Amino acid sequence: MPATDRTAEAVAAAAAASEATATATATADANATAVGETGAVGAIGATGAVLPVDGPSGTAAENEPLPPLPAFAAPGRVAPSLRGRVVWQQARVVAARTEAAGLRTLRLALPDWTAHVAGQHYMLRLTAADGYTAQRHYSVSSAPSDPGHVELTVDRVDGGEVSGFLHDVARVGDTLEVRGPLGGFFAWAADRPALLIGGGSGIGPLAAMLREQRASAPDVPLDLIACVRSPEHLPFHADLTADQPYSAAHVAVVYSRSAPPGGPVGRLTAAVLAPYAERALAEDREVYVCGSTGFAEAVGTMLTAAGVPPTRIRLERFGDAPDAR
Repeated sequence: MPATDRTAEAVAAAAAASEATATATATADANATAVGETGAVGAIGATGAVLPVDGPSGTAAENEPLPPLPAFAAPGRVAPSLRGRVVWQQARVVAARTEAAGLRTLRLALPDWTAHVAGQHYMLRLTAADGYTAQRHYSVSSAPSDPGHVELTVDRVDGGEVSGFLHDVARVGDTLEVRGPLGGFFAWAADRPALLIGGGSGIGPLAAMLREQRASAPDVPLDLIACVRSPEHLPFHADLTADQPYSAAHVAVVYSRSAPPGGPVGRLTAAVLAPYAERALAEDREVYVCGSTGFAEAVGTMLTAAGVPPTRIRLERFGDAPDAR
């Protein structure tokens, strides 16, 4: 399947996209695999509440089985990554939909499916007729409890040859070369309380966590703060706004530029984040933050200022793409 618009810049980007690292706040030795077009990273109780506001590369041995899922560590420990050898396989696109403004979700059927853990990702490779390849990492946005399939939500990046292809060219019935699941650092096994904070396309892996909580562990406390520009930019709308009284999860949405009628508009601030940080501290929750570099670093700074230990924060960042700010 050909990649589009091959330019010198795109070739350089493809090379740089091989394996980047996600950085945990103040724990630079915690390696994770990247998610996103740039190759840097990337993206209910009172469900859907609107918060008030204050103003991963390489070729694997072709016939080796997928490795077992990592043994996830106790809180404070970094789980091992699955960047090791896994088999490239031809996944078939069985559905495609516009998820939100600038976001498209592709549902893939995998001939050699292994259940992922929410927060993991797949590497996707496009190969041109002349042998040129470009590959990117995309987080899985579907729950692990979806046998035989994964869903990848792709952010359209200006000038992005892979994201452009997946948005404009890929259709139901096409095949895409993928390998995974990959990564352990940012994964959540639905086995302990967590606070999730995502901006824009960084909500993708957090949606997988929310879906898994509802499907397999509805009693595990989970808070998710989704930060987007406007209602048109809110992905996974049904999941983030549906009332699920049986679930111990709570979802809140921060709209930075425009909100539903009567709703507040503004960025996520320390004051808005404070009660969530307090609950995370009181319940010893793991905290997962995913979004652009600026978003993730700002949220990480607010969390540590609120007293959340850096060892409890798992940060995944992607380039300098526009975020919900």
